[in-house]
Amino acid sequence: MKMYFKNNRTALIFLLAMLVVAPIKAQVAFGDAAKFNDGWLFRLTDDSAIVRTDYDDSEWRKLSLPHDWSIEGQLSPTLASCTGYLPGGIGWYRKHFRVEDNATRHYIYFEGVYNRSEVYLNGHLLGRRPNGYVSFLYDMTPYLKEGDNVLAVRVDHSRYADSRWYTGSGIYRDVWLVAAPDTHIAQWGVGWHAASLTDKQAVVAVDVEVEKHKATSDKLELKASLYDTAGKKVAQRRVRVADGKEGIAKQSLDLKVSKPHRWNLDNPYLYTLKTELLANGKRIDGSETKVGLRTLEFDANKGFALNGNWMKVKGVCLHHDAGVLGAVVPPEVWERRLNNLKGIGVNAIRMSHNPQAPVLYELCDRLGFLVMDEVSDEWEFPKRKWVQGWNVGTPSYDGTFDFFEEWIERDVTDMVRRDRNHTCIFLWSIGNEVDYPNDPYSHPVLDGAKINQPMFGGYKPDAPDAMRIGTIAKRLAACVRAVDTSRPVTGALAGVVMSNETEYPDAVDVVGYNYTENRYDQDHATYPDRIIYGSETGSGLDAWYAVRDKDFIFGQFIWTGTDYLGESGRWPSRGLYTGLLDFGSFPKPRGHFRASLWCENPVTYAGTYPVYAHPKHPEHVFLSPDAWDIWNYDEGQNIRVVCYTNAPQARLLLNGRVVGEMKPYDEKTGIIYWDIPFRAGELRTEGCDKEGNALSSYSIRTSGRPYAIRATADRTILSGDRATAHITVEVVDEEGTVVKLGDNEITCTVEGAARLLGLEGSDNSDMSDYTDNRHRVYHGRLLAYIQTTGGEGPVKVKFASPLLKGTEVKFEVGQ
Repeated sequence: MKMYFKNNRTALIFLLAMLVVAPIKAQVAFGDAAKFNDGWLFRLTDDSAIVRTDYDDSEWRKLSLPHDWSIEGQLSPTLASCTGYLPGGIGWYRKHFRVEDNATRHYIYFEGVYNRSEVYLNGHLLGRRPNGYVSFLYDMTPYLKEGDNVLAVRVDHSRYADSRWYTGSGIYRDVWLVAAPDTHIAQWGVGWHAASLTDKQAVVAVDVEVEKHKATSDKLELKASLYDTAGKKVAQRRVRVADGKEGIAKQSLDLKVSKPHRWNLDNPYLYTLKTELLANGKRIDGSETKVGLRTLEFDANKGFALNGNWMKVKGVCLHHDAGVLGAVVPPEVWERRLNNLKGIGVNAIRMSHNPQAPVLYELCDRLGFLVMDEVSDEWEFPKRKWVQGWNVGTPSYDGTFDFFEEWIERDVTDMVRRDRNHTCIFLWSIGNEVDYPNDPYSHPVLDGAKINQPMFGGYKPDAPDAMRIGTIAKRLAACVRAVDTSRPVTGALAGVVMSNETEYPDAVDVVGYNYTENRYDQDHATYPDRIIYGSETGSGLDAWYAVRDKDFIFGQFIWTGTDYLGESGRWPSRGLYTGLLDFGSFPKPRGHFRASLWCENPVTYAGTYPVYAHPKHPEHVFLSPDAWDIWNYDEGQNIRVVCYTNAPQARLLLNGRVVGEMKPYDEKTGIIYWDIPFRAGELRTEGCDKEGNALSSYSIRTSGRPYAIRATADRTILSGDRATAHITVEVVDEEGTVVKLGDNEITCTVEGAARLLGLEGSDNSDMSDYTDNRHRVYHGRLLAYIQTTGGEGPVKVKFASPLLKGTEVKFEVGQ
């Protein structure tokens, strides 16, 4: 990798060759990895005797991982709002297993356990890992025995309100059993970068760590081969490993690729890299990954370029839950969510505020997203955790701060080592809003400072000194750079005015501003070498124009891409309802509005609401970016129809007749509107070119009373165990029009080798049971998640509701 600096930190150029792990393999990059999810036992209890192999677990619940016990709990207003009014607790998992292969070493790999986990094998402690988001691996070899072995995992989420959002509880990601020889590639021991990348040739440097548990006299070699998407080998190199001593041996080799294909957002081209470890000419270990080639450039004046093309990053922040599914999110659910985000113009994802499941990065590599990876929301002191409603009442101060000093450097290092080989990642973030004014750090500048976020008063001399932020930032940035210098280090700053008095902005390469658009011009002038972007912003028009109209601001990450659990308001409230997509990942009106700003293909949307005159300011015209597409009102009622479009102009038609004259796009508001009296029928907006030709349109119809249920699946053929399908369920009238005012309760039953994972209505105020088979539609719709259970044959999913005509969806399930 080569990094070029211009005018100190004015510009950074990164040349990369990156990878993803094949979806069917664990991310450890060595050995023979197999999923270890089935056959676990679980109980929500605590007893030190559970570690014993002879402990009686015959009455425990049988389940398969991943598993989130919080989402199975009862929502209650007595619980904390910050985590969605769901419980935590202490739980134990046990698994009886035998090892019957001939490998000399065996490891257990956890992608994520929330949180404060302890793992025991046959009564012996393998290790503790308090962080609930990092992945970790333990060597089981010293304690394995012939016959029955018992793994016991204690998960302590008794301090359940330890986060500002919903975390889930338990072993909520995949677990892998890894078999390997005594000499193998180290955990996350393969790394890549591009020494050079031009249209004629790429030189990809491959760095490999080989771990030897015993000294060996074998002749050890490494072979790396690169294949294009057609399976043709385009590069290969073979080198000798330095020596056979016990310990870690590091080896590098270069692969030269002629006329390389570049990875970009529209064509995310991925090569396949096979890395093999040979002993006396025989393969003993190896890994297979996906490789993308592209360049990144950051400039304090010009912004950001991918492959030399200057562009705007149109990003969103994402938490890791999926509404009723909690923290266990199947790959198909993530893929649908990402595709729906891409459909409204999103090109970047911020992992908020922690490393997420490996499958999400794999999908971003394959689908073409940029990713900002982030390690933590809290450093050495706790933040406020709102437990009675977001920003109301008295906060609590549970958190993850208590293990910060012992674990943070390892957590940062492990995040970068695990994820460094994903093409999608273009920024490493060492923290989110750790500099929030007086939450917890303070500085004299807060007396009289103008900060556009609540800062809980002025300077507090007894609070932690803000100068510590810069010291810690330098430590964590050094951890990132010790592993990877192919991308810049960043941080999401909430109190830029305060942080400017510290070393924090200088400790990172790229400085993220949270909700601080008013500082862009001033700080660009004051710190001309600083590379700035909106690491977290609202979805308002002004926040986008501050990016669009300033070359030196390269992008924004909107809060948020989807609605999520936690950070809830006062009961009843499931989460923070700010998403461009709802809990079921359907675009909300504000998602359509964002599409009109971000999409390059023609888009048009129509929403409506009654016209209201402000009693004191009747001249004020209220234009909402959150207008639902409903056309059911009282005859003659004055209705405002708003159009979100990227066309130069638009018109409005009712039952085929023009009722709203052609109006030009309003740059000031981003919205075209008409006020018309309501009449039933079909309302259609048309976004038109300058000559009046329709480029795109959107229609809504007046509905009658609820009559029937309509169900549409995104696939009807499912293969393998735990394949997941989405069924969109709608309440319709006799003519098939969706009744968007409907709130009928739907019951779902499943017959065959599948099960109902959950019903998602996307209503933020619906606090009903997440685990039953009944749910009310919201705006006439809900989403059903259906997952196979390992068998084969036909599956019927039936939907019923009182007084409505029911329906069913049929699937065919095979291996």
